[in-house]
Amino acid sequence: MRALISVSDKTGLVEFARGLVDLGAELISTGGTARALKDAGLPVKYVSEVTGFPEILGGRVKTLHPAIHAGILALRTPEHLKQLAEHDLLPIDLVVVNLYPFRETVSRPGVTFEEALENIDIGGPAMLRAAAKNHRHVLVVVNPARYSQVLEALRQGRVDDRLRLELAREAFAHTAAYDAAIASYLQGQLQEEDLFPPAYVLAAELRQVLRYGENPHQKAAFYRDPTARGPSIAGAVQLAGKELSYNNILDLDAALALVREFAEPTAVIVKHNNPCGVASAPDLATAYRRAYEGDPVSAFGGIVACNREVDAATAREMSRIFLEAVIAPGFSAEALEILTQKPDLRLLKTGPLEEASAERWEVRRVSGGLLVQERDREVIRPAQLKTVTAKEPTSEQMAELIFAMTIVKHVKSNAIVVTKDRQLLGVGAGQMNRVGAARLALAQAGEKARGAVLASDAFFPFRDTVDEAARYGIAAIIQPGGSLRDQDSIEACNEHGIAMVFTGIRHFKH
Repeated sequence: MRALISVSDKTGLVEFARGLVDLGAELISTGGTARALKDAGLPVKYVSEVTGFPEILGGRVKTLHPAIHAGILALRTPEHLKQLAEHDLLPIDLVVVNLYPFRETVSRPGVTFEEALENIDIGGPAMLRAAAKNHRHVLVVVNPARYSQVLEALRQGRVDDRLRLELAREAFAHTAAYDAAIASYLQGQLQEEDLFPPAYVLAAELRQVLRYGENPHQKAAFYRDPTARGPSIAGAVQLAGKELSYNNILDLDAALALVREFAEPTAVIVKHNNPCGVASAPDLATAYRRAYEGDPVSAFGGIVACNREVDAATAREMSRIFLEAVIAPGFSAEALEILTQKPDLRLLKTGPLEEASAERWEVRRVSGGLLVQERDREVIRPAQLKTVTAKEPTSEQMAELIFAMTIVKHVKSNAIVVTKDRQLLGVGAGQMNRVGAARLALAQAGEKARGAVLASDAFFPFRDTVDEAARYGIAAIIQPGGSLRDQDSIEACNEHGIAMVFTGIRHFKH
């Protein structure tokens, strides 16, 4: 058996190679891999000894040679073996390769374009693709986690077709992910007019197979985008609790996206991908308590996100009801002690939330294709707001209107929210008409709506939403504007003594 080994990730390399030598394998290697094997006292032959040609161009060309690729690609047929013998070439039976650390290189601060280019592997993918193509005769291994399994199969003489096919699939997935990372990096070097490439490529890594999907009869898995940067669900560390479910992950993502919008201590409670509780306060415990009080019924079994480390006081508040999961930058030791008394409660730590997410694009699958768009990162600022009514909002109301609009951006459209004193009081989500959403939000807020503000994710097509708001005592409204009947809504506000501001920005969330 002849084994060609050239790896960037040297995890388990020496132990694996030693096992191959014990089985009588001849080792062929390059550069740093060969040195690591020699330093371990293992017999190894340099690729240049096999090819009869030195490494050139600073190592750019070393394995791109017929002595390597013919040895990998040859079928074990009399015709192919005869051709190898005619050219004094030998078959290669095992290829162990993983590629230059391109993703790690380009993620380093200050990396130059030239450095990135030099970390694009050429020979490695060529060898992997050749071995994977010829997997019926050549074993190909890209993942160190496979080493022990491959060794055991070789020792027992049981390298079956299933294992060969699995390893070939992994090799092609490895090169596909590698090329996707390069394409993504190069796309980032282009100008805005080249925003959408002719082919959208994304390679994600399996993080876990889930028990089921949205419903028990649906299979599901969770994949991680290895190019993603910044705090995320995929990058969070689970500290305690049951395995995450498909719906948990969706709700955690929604909760984290909303809570990251706020600078002051804030808690968010999400149910079925919509916020049911949101509050900001001088301290996290108060913020959580007020978020819960906004809708105690819906909060039961909810997903909680916080933008501060969970302390003991907050943990004690959380422990009073059943929650599915809590995600936060961290948990104090005392908070962990309190919350882990509920063994099923999932606790996830993201680390600091200050780092901006580098995920610019949002991708959604539709039948036969993908929809790709920029994420809605628009932040409402006071200078953008235009008062359109005779009554102007106070400075405090203006801040509250921004708070409400920040929340409504994360509610399924048609969306209406009612807030007061930095507390979510009512939500109308996913309704087929806007006044219906308003009625739900206002009814939920009830008497607390008096003096509160109302936010809408899109314009009012008729004055009916304003009239409903007036019945509950809403003091101020924020909406994008832009309807042909804007003036009807403005006149309704003037009749009822309600202040209204336009943002000029719609926040549909379908």
